[in-house]
Amino acid sequence: MVEHLINSSDHDFLESSSMSRRQFLIDIGIASGALLIASSLPASSSAEEQSITSPSLNDIVLLDAVDLSTVIRTKKVSCREVMEAYLKQIDRLNPKVNAIVSLQDREDLLRQADGKDRQLAMGQYMGWMHGFPHAVKDLIATAGIPTTFGSPIFKNNIPKKDAIIVARVKKNGAIIIGKTNTPEFGRGSHTYNSVFGTTLNAYDQTCSAGGSSGGAAVAVALRMLPVADGSDFMGSLRNPAGWNNIYSLRPSWGRVPAGPGGDVYYGQLSVQGPLARTVKDLAMLLSVQAGYDDEQPLGIAQDPVIFTHSLKRDFKGIKVAFLGNLGGYLPMEPGVLDLCRKALKDFETIGCVIEEALPDFNQDRLWQTWLTLRSFLSLGNYGNLYADPVKRAMIKPEVIWEIEGGLKLTGADVFKAMADRSDWYRAMLPLFRKYDYLLIPSAQVFPFDAKIHWPKEIAGKPMDTYHRWMQVGILAAFLGVPTGTFPVGFNQAGLPMGITVMGKPQSDLSVLQLAYSYEQATGWVQKRQPSLLLQS
Repeated sequence: MVEHLINSSDHDFLESSSMSRRQFLIDIGIASGALLIASSLPASSSAEEQSITSPSLNDIVLLDAVDLSTVIRTKKVSCREVMEAYLKQIDRLNPKVNAIVSLQDREDLLRQADGKDRQLAMGQYMGWMHGFPHAVKDLIATAGIPTTFGSPIFKNNIPKKDAIIVARVKKNGAIIIGKTNTPEFGRGSHTYNSVFGTTLNAYDQTCSAGGSSGGAAVAVALRMLPVADGSDFMGSLRNPAGWNNIYSLRPSWGRVPAGPGGDVYYGQLSVQGPLARTVKDLAMLLSVQAGYDDEQPLGIAQDPVIFTHSLKRDFKGIKVAFLGNLGGYLPMEPGVLDLCRKALKDFETIGCVIEEALPDFNQDRLWQTWLTLRSFLSLGNYGNLYADPVKRAMIKPEVIWEIEGGLKLTGADVFKAMADRSDWYRAMLPLFRKYDYLLIPSAQVFPFDAKIHWPKEIAGKPMDTYHRWMQVGILAAFLGVPTGTFPVGFNQAGLPMGITVMGKPQSDLSVLQLAYSYEQATGWVQKRQPSLLLQS
């Protein structure tokens, strides 16, 4: 298998092998074809019993990002070959899912890849992402490339300056090939907009991909990108990862600097972070994204090199709490809790001690806090657009509703909400003192029909707002703690689900270490590949 041919920890093989690049590509072609076939087989079947043939895809895209980085650095493959392989994969699959938008000119991208090869030839290695094709979430500014926010108002908006997170991946050698699709202004955990249309789930193209990092998650799951960036306000990294059988990390607030521009003191609900198919890839992308920047004065100054170190750790006796559906408070679609409870056994397998626990806080109070602060921020961010009747007519109803909610608020309302959020953090401290991690489902429903805007009910309970069905997402968002999403499997309809893991404040590395051990015990990403990968 590919990982046997290219073990990222086996540098002797990569550095000393006299194998030619041609033989290398032949070998990974054989191995990766076998990998795809094996991943598609039922547990009771053998490869010899199946008539499945390898798909027409370049095997470079089957490499995990850590391995891809190594073979680029050691010149086993060229950056041009990598770009050609990923563009071919995008040509083949993106028309079926609409994950990548604003794709840049092919010849220009290949010229940029050639430039990366020339740098390598001169001994100029830029970093872990040297030669990586990378698409940026369409809420994040990219110089010279449209950043539409999924809004027709900004359809032709081309920023002059990169966001900090984009500048960092470029400095590390990435080539920006385009953007990944997102809901309008990132609102709603379902990726659709009137500019580019709807992004479809990697595992079922009749269903939602989640959001707002839906395009990013699908592009990673279908190997159209090695890794991807996203952002998370109410679950925008977590829900898409869980719904597309990959990993994500909502970092501690301040770990990955936002900007440039915007509020640097109050805006502590939204964060940017990584999505990947493997935990090593997740950690490596975080090592590129993270690090203090003086534009964010409340940022975390810890050296991000810690995320490049070994993720192995002993979890024997580590205490973990499962919050379930908050004692019946959160309605959940049948099967969600069953999969998450089944996954608890996997945590026990690696040594964790699992207990059930509940936070001592009124969840209706927390929801009202959310509505107040969300409306307050929506008014601040988009109130100027609302004030213009022409632009207001171009804003989707859900965003209008939030802005108008903000217009009704008083200063006292906002102050009370900030105090209530602070009380929520203090109420959770006893749990964080007793447990190392807190677990809860990443979503309350499985991927739903992509044609609807949002679920109107869950398990018979009506949803009174467009985002009430993702209420589970506000727990971690208000806390600002590092929160990973791990795959937990599939329901009978073949739809994926995830579990979110909240770590202690600023314990990002600890969450990644747990993710790594869990990944070794379960192997969900490798075990269940999207069927689109097997279609020629």
